[in-house]
Amino acid sequence: MSLNYIKNFYEGCVKPPTVIGQFHTLFFGSVRMFFLGVLGFAVYGNEALHFSCDPDKRDINLFCYNQFRPITPQVFWALQLVIVLVPGAIFHLYAACKSINQECILQKPIYTVIYIFSVLLRITLEVIAFWLQIHLFGFQVKPLYLCDAASLGKKMTIIKCMVPEHVEKTIFLIAMYTFTVITVVLCVAEVFEIVFRRLCFLIRQ
Repeated sequence: MSLNYIKNFYEGCVKPPTVIGQFHTLFFGSVRMFFLGVLGFAVYGNEALHFSCDPDKRDINLFCYNQFRPITPQVFWALQLVIVLVPGAIFHLYAACKSINQECILQKPIYTVIYIFSVLLRITLEVIAFWLQIHLFGFQVKPLYLCDAASLGKKMTIIKCMVPEHVEKTIFLIAMYTFTVITVVLCVAEVFEIVFRRLCFLIRQ
């Protein structure tokens, strides 16, 4: 049902003027969202419940988990997807108001520049999200987390906590990095394609 909704929404919008742009929209809108929505929930859905420390007490587990996860990966990646979609959504809204079609984007310089700007903005947002993901999650989820519990007033200031399914989470992290790299590469390729097609249009005139 969600895939049909994405397909109907995509068909109702002004399609990107390049083949790479259309593939990027399909890849980003369906594959990446499906991967995050289905597999992301399966991997991270019950992480807080299975996160345990020594001593295994609810208040200590909760405190250390909040320290371990200032923001949950699902929320971060969902925000990333929404924010990265904003430039394209604004352009589609602008194109709908101005009745701009694919040919107009390639034929009129102002529309070409606006579209390229929206793609470059997408690239910038993806790169920022990539850097933030490295800062927040790193490249590997370790099985043991050392929690600083000094503010709890406990005798033990450093508490050992076990991270559940750390191997699966590491694989999922690498997959999300890979998706980001793929979308950035597609966006860069789209800029080159639209510039090339614009030049071909000028030569034919």
